[in-house]
Amino acid sequence: MKVAPAAVGVSFLLALLTWLLLSGLNMNSARYDRQSQALAEFSRFERGITREVLTSRAGLSQNYDALVRMVDAYDGALARLREAVGPDREEAAAIYVLAARAGRQEELIEQFKSRNALLQNSLAYFSLFGERLASSEDKSLVAGTSALAAAMLHLTLNTSDATAQEVRTRLQDLAQLQTPSGEIDSIRAIIAHGQLLHNLLPAVDAILRTLVEDSSVREQDNLHALIMKRQLAARAAARQNRLLQYATSLLLLGGLVYFGLLLRARAIALRRRAAFEHIIADISMRFIDSRHDEIRGHVEKALEQLAGYIGADRAYYACRAGTTVSTYRWSREGVGFAEGWPERVFDLAPRIERERGDIIYIPKVKPSYPYDTTNLLAEAGVRGWLCITAPSGPLRPTVLGFDAVRADALTQWAEFALFRMASDAIRNALGRIRLEQEKDRLQANLQQARRMETVGTFASGIAHNFNNIVGAILGYAEMADAGVKAGSRSAANLAEIRRAGERARELIGQILTFGRRGKVRREHISIEALAAETAALLGASLPSHVKFAMTEIEETATVWGEAAQLQQVILNLCNNAAQAMQEPGLIELRICTREILHPLRIRRTELAPGRFTIISVSDPGPGMDEAMLERIFEPFFTTRADGSGLGLATVREIVEQHGGAIGVDSAPGAGTRFDVWLPAGGSGEPISTQRAPDIALRGSGETVLVLQPDRKRLMRYEEVLAALGYEPVGFTGLAEAEAACRAGRGRFDLALVCHVPGGSSLILAASLHEAAPGLPIILASPSTHDLAAPLLAASGVTELVHQPLVSAELAAALARCLAAPAGERFQRIASAR
Repeated sequence: MKVAPAAVGVSFLLALLTWLLLSGLNMNSARYDRQSQALAEFSRFERGITREVLTSRAGLSQNYDALVRMVDAYDGALARLREAVGPDREEAAAIYVLAARAGRQEELIEQFKSRNALLQNSLAYFSLFGERLASSEDKSLVAGTSALAAAMLHLTLNTSDATAQEVRTRLQDLAQLQTPSGEIDSIRAIIAHGQLLHNLLPAVDAILRTLVEDSSVREQDNLHALIMKRQLAARAAARQNRLLQYATSLLLLGGLVYFGLLLRARAIALRRRAAFEHIIADISMRFIDSRHDEIRGHVEKALEQLAGYIGADRAYYACRAGTTVSTYRWSREGVGFAEGWPERVFDLAPRIERERGDIIYIPKVKPSYPYDTTNLLAEAGVRGWLCITAPSGPLRPTVLGFDAVRADALTQWAEFALFRMASDAIRNALGRIRLEQEKDRLQANLQQARRMETVGTFASGIAHNFNNIVGAILGYAEMADAGVKAGSRSAANLAEIRRAGERARELIGQILTFGRRGKVRREHISIEALAAETAALLGASLPSHVKFAMTEIEETATVWGEAAQLQQVILNLCNNAAQAMQEPGLIELRICTREILHPLRIRRTELAPGRFTIISVSDPGPGMDEAMLERIFEPFFTTRADGSGLGLATVREIVEQHGGAIGVDSAPGAGTRFDVWLPAGGSGEPISTQRAPDIALRGSGETVLVLQPDRKRLMRYEEVLAALGYEPVGFTGLAEAEAACRAGRGRFDLALVCHVPGGSSLILAASLHEAAPGLPIILASPSTHDLAAPLLAASGVTELVHQPLVSAELAAALARCLAAPAGERFQRIASAR
């Protein structure tokens, strides 16, 4: 796109120089010389014609050959003059006048030649006959002839009217003489020629006078003056053009010098750019090969090299992550940094107008009024400033800055955009280090997660086996308790066995929760209602020296989650806090909501932008050091002799399964605060209500179908149901149970399907439901959390109970099934979606 204007400029310059060259050479000078020479020849030939005419008139010329040659030369000079006239109209008009006069003169010459020839012939005959008559013996004839010859001679010298009259008188006198007969012919001849000369001599003299008068040099002088005027003007214009050509040459010379200097400056700039790019490449190579502990030294070395290019006294690279600013600095000897500098750059840079996007360049800091933002630069001792900013992104906002402190300004250099390359090189190097550190951390977390998964799987397998053992202990304890006297020592022993079994069951539940990786069934839960219910449970379980209070509760706070698990999170955190408090104190529960606009990392979890509900549990206990904080969420890690080490590990697992994160803030002697971040629920969605535990009711002889493949357990469960007032009918096989249901449609009031080790109890329930569609089914499972509500409803399951069976839980489930109408039995599970 830039070639066409350059070509047009060069073409115009060449045309201008060519025109000046041709104008300066005065190409019309030769034409003017030819005109002058032709005019001089014209005048010379014109004078020669006059001379030849006079010579012929005097009778000195024998012929007109010389006159003819002179006329031809005269015409040739006129033709050359016409050829040299050029386009000048004034010169053409003057030559036209001159040519017209030349034409008239040539006409007069032709007239002269014809008459003068006749005149010369008559003069010859007149002289011949005069001489003849002068020798006559007649004296009167001789006298008359002599008088006529004298008068004719006088007429040749003077052709005035008086002289002509004298000739006529002499001719008449000679004609009247009485002459001898022998002289009559001569007299007649002389008279005839005398008459002819009388007429020719005045005419020829008139032609000569006209020719002489018309041969004035005035026209030649005018034309010559005009030619000289044009020639002088052309010479003056040539001189001016030569001066203009000289000035143009000087201008071209200046342009060549300017472009030469421009090319030289460009070459210097290119060499400087190449050297700068070499420095950037060297910096990048050092960063590629650098280790974590070498990065700071390499960054400071890079800042020193970059600062040398623009004469900066200080250089720094700052990176901000949240409210934390990491800086790398370099300064000349004797130059320091002001307080808060360069950390304040992040707040100052957005307030300064810029022309280059992310580059701020102020060569000389000059505050113009008291509230000017450049005053902040002056307060930091900055006299010249170059700042390259990088926006927020995956590698965090950064600033690369250079300050002039001792000098008045930074060195002028147009390639400031190259500093962006340097900033990107440093930024990418630091980002690579952070990514490598993050990679190491994620690998460590992955290894830890794999170990925890292994531990969880192992613990879950053991817990299931212990669950069966504990179920047997609790079941037989309940049956034994029914056969002993209340208040007896045996009843007390059985009560202790039951309490120990309940604690073992809770521990097994925590182990199963920790080892579970299933999908959480979420509901829209009000945290205020959940916290109120949890507070009622804590009131009876906390030690006497520990108080519990909800200090700040946001009524509109809601979350998506499973109420039982979230309640377990709060209970575990509060119990953990109570167990850590050796002195009287207050456990505070706070609930608030917060909107985050950018990704937020909380320990090992990074939360996406959105709205979160924060549950905070704080205690004034002894606190924890950094080493303990690193391990508190590890399974089976505990600082108490009677602790299980699963409380906080279970809390973290539940929170992370809900898409949240848990943070902890603690220091030795400063107490501890746990912050649980959970995704907030929508404001327009229905909130599920928490159902209070039902009271166990005894049956009235209702028939219960029990499907348990293990015959020993079947017998124990039949005894439990019989003790609760029901009529149990047990089956160890699905086919027998289906046949019994089809044989007697109204025989069973409800069914109890127990867990099958290594199998699917849902399949048994679904088959039984197909055989008896209207029969309520209670499903007993070691873990009920992994069972989705749609599958339970499709299988005909109305209630869920834990296995091993506990009399109170089983009695409540049986009572709810029998009390609910038939239409509601199949909607109870489906409503939990």
